[in-house]
Amino acid sequence: MTPVVVLTIAGSDSGGGAGIQADLKTFAALGAYGSSVVTAVTAQNTLGVRKIHPIPVDVVAAQLDAVLSDFAVAAVKVGMIGDPAVGELIAGYADRLPNLVVDPVLVATSGARLAETAAVAPLLGLPCVLTPNQAEAAALVGSGTPADMAEQLAAGGARAVVVTGSETAVDVLRYDGVTESLRGEPVATLNNHGSGCSFSSAIAVRLALGDHVPVAVRHAKRYVTSALLGGRDWRLGSGPGPLDHFRF
Repeated sequence: MTPVVVLTIAGSDSGGGAGIQADLKTFAALGAYGSSVVTAVTAQNTLGVRKIHPIPVDVVAAQLDAVLSDFAVAAVKVGMIGDPAVGELIAGYADRLPNLVVDPVLVATSGARLAETAAVAPLLGLPCVLTPNQAEAAALVGSGTPADMAEQLAAGGARAVVVTGSETAVDVLRYDGVTESLRGEPVATLNNHGSGCSFSSAIAVRLALGDHVPVAVRHAKRYVTSALLGGRDWRLGSGPGPLDHFRF
C-alpha cells in the first residue's frame, strides 16, 4: 500500500532530536512518507543552540513548490519559522496545505530563543491545529489559564488549539466550541528534547490518515508518551536527550 505523504516545514536540528529530524522520524514510525522544507539550519546539541542560519525566503518557496508539484501531500506540519517573511510565505500557500498543524516554536528546550511571535503571527488565523506549550501560548495571547489561552487562540480562526502541559502531561484541547482537559501519564525523564515537535507531527499523520481532530490528538499524546518511556534512560549527549521515536 502506498503511504500517505506528510510534509514538515521546519528547522533542522544537527543533534537529531527535534525539528525536521524528529518530524521525519515520527512520520516514519506512524507509517507515513515524510517530505520536508527546511526553513533554517541550526547548530545545536543536547546542551543548546549555538547558531541559527535562516534559509532565504526564495529557497523556502522553491522547496515548497518542488514538493507540492510532485507529491499528493495529505497533511502539513509547520514548526520553527524564524523569519516573519517565511511565515507570510507559508500563509500564502494555505490553500495548498491540507490538514495544517502549526507548532509555534518560539523557545528551544535549552531556553534558546528560536523565533519571535511575529514569525508565526501570519499563521494564527489559518484553519489549522495549533499546538503551543503554555509558555508559547502566553507569548501569543498574554497570560491566563491554559483553557483561557486555548479559547483566545481558537477565536482567532484556528481549527483547533492544543495547549500542551509538557511535564504535567495535562493538555487542554479547544475544538468545535468545546474545551476539555486531556490527562496523560507523566514520564519522569530528562530526555524530552523534541517532544513538542513529535506531538504535532503525530497529529499531522493521524489527520492524514483520516482521524477527526480529537482522535488525532489523543493518538499523538499516546505516541509521545510511549516515545518518552522508550528513551527515558538513554544517555545520548550531556543534556536533555531525544525520544525513542520507534518504540511505539
